[in-house]
Amino acid sequence: AQKYDPQRERELRAWIEATTGRRIGDSFMDGLKDGVILCELINKLQPGSVQKVNEPIQNWHKLENIGNFLRAITRYGVKPHDIFEANDLFENTNHTQVQSTLIALASQAKTKGNNVGLGVKYAEKQQRRFHPEKLREGRNIIGLQMGTNKFASQQGMTAYGTRRHLYDPKLGTDQPLDQATISLQMGTNKGASQAGMTAPGTKRQIFEPALGMEHCDTLTIGLQMGSNKGASQQGMTVYGLPRQVYDPKYC
Repeated sequence: AQKYDPQRERELRAWIEATTGRRIGDSFMDGLKDGVILCELINKLQPGSVQKVNEPIQNWHKLENIGNFLRAITRYGVKPHDIFEANDLFENTNHTQVQSTLIALASQAKTKGNNVGLGVKYAEKQQRRFHPEKLREGRNIIGLQMGTNKFASQQGMTAYGTRRHLYDPKLGTDQPLDQATISLQMGTNKGASQAGMTAPGTKRQIFEPALGMEHCDTLTIGLQMGSNKGASQQGMTVYGLPRQVYDPKYC
């Protein structure tokens, strides 16, 4: 109710009375409640929208008039989310929505060329049609708005791991020849061997050379990590990688 605009009501009253030639009355909403003036309004905007306007003898006559008006303005072009429910007007439950619907109807009438002093004129849809050959040619062109792939080779990209190698052309370095090359912009793997890494369980052995520790194979795990004594892991696949347990004192 706080959103109801009395100024908009005066503008709607003047427009409806001038269009239909009928006086609404002292109470704006009560004058529209029987649906007669509303049906005459849409018939003036688009003749034949409501074939029969009921005399407001009983309540169902009034509700039928309001329903016919709502269906008519939907065909006229008013959006469904802008249209009020019949009870919003008949039972005085939401006058703000009724006002919004009438403003939307005035805007639609202005868009169709009627002389309306309120509402806004909707923008017209610009339909563009291109020749099929032009559409096919456009599939092979990448506009500058999308960026550029200059100096960035995307050769060898796959669906599961899209990647590209970066290099600095000012340094005069050659482009990477294989997918295993990692440029310095991506970091370096110097001093860290990644030999034997697999997709299901990537791993690398880390040791301290100052302690004189020897390299251990990738399948060896010390007793500190647990024991599988009494539980055979023979035949495990990549979903359950095997590990050998040993005592470092006898290694």
